Amino acid sequence: MSFSSKHHAGVRPARRRALAAALALAACLGAGAAAQAADAAWPAKPVTIVAGFPPGGSADLIARLVAQQLGARYGQTFVVENRAGAGGTIGAGVVARAPADGYTLLLGVTASQTIAPSIYPSLPYDAAAGFAPVALLATIPVALVAHPSVAAANPRELVALARAANPPLAFASSGVGAIPHLTAEIFQRAQGVTMLHVPFKGAAPAMTDLLAGRVQLMFDHLPSVLPSIRAGKLRALAIAGERRAQALPDVPTLAEAGVPGVSVRSWFGLLAPAGTPAGIVARLNADLNEVLADGAVRQALAGMGAEPAGSSAQGFADIIAADTKQWAEIVRATGVKPN
Repeated sequence: MSFSSKHHAGVRPARRRALAAALALAACLGAGAAAQAADAAWPAKPVTIVAGFPPGGSADLIARLVAQQLGARYGQTFVVENRAGAGGTIGAGVVARAPADGYTLLLGVTASQTIAPSIYPSLPYDAAAGFAPVALLATIPVALVAHPSVAAANPRELVALARAANPPLAFASSGVGAIPHLTAEIFQRAQGVTMLHVPFKGAAPAMTDLLAGRVQLMFDHLPSVLPSIRAGKLRALAIAGERRAQALPDVPTLAEAGVPGVSVRSWFGLLAPAGTPAGIVARLNADLNEVLADGAVRQALAGMGAEPAGSSAQGFADIIAADTKQWAEIVRATGVKPN
């Protein structure tokens, strides 16, 4: 009897532990099944794509094209929300703080994801850990454009004019630390000229002052300036990259035009808050790559001056990591500081 009593006393706790483990496992399996079901049902309500720049600029144009394509594919509303300011970092911060449920996405740009960490001492997000990269969407040529009143028909003439100008030539940008600003800083250092920087809260308001002649020139993403170039309202002097832009095949690179030392890469991509379910990220990536392979979409991007890309989620993450390192070196060299 004594042996039997001890034996049963030892078994009961073991059974309780086994039962608790089984219940915990069932709960985990149930939660996993519920998560999978939620992923499969996504998107069950409208999705917001945040663009960190005002309407009319390159980021806004591409965000709206993506929203239109995904909305048609999923049969759900995709809304573009413009949260402009601080070189796209305000919009990026909004997304980094959003619930990681796939219903808030970021139209990320080179500036907010790879340059800002070297420019701003404190950001409202962790550029490396705060996001789940989804897919690279497009690469964007950067063009040097001038108001027609500027007495320079090519980059060499512009350099000569900038050296002699008093007061200095004024160049616009979409914000401190954005690609247009940094490209102009690289240009000034490479050519030994000094110009006046006039920053704006986005490409669209910068373009307004450039078209009005209140500033003389600008380095900007081609989608923002291409309509004005085609309309004869701006003069395209060169492309600040390794190769000519498909949309402007007759416009040389700066190096081809005899003004070397300026070659930048800019891109737009889609990101989600860190922790967004892998199933949603994978689904978005696959569908975006299909969208970017569509002839009509490629034509639409080419028409606005963008060059379609596409990538795996990991491939996009690798690009972000490599560019972050490269731009950190450029920021150190130029000494750019936030206002």
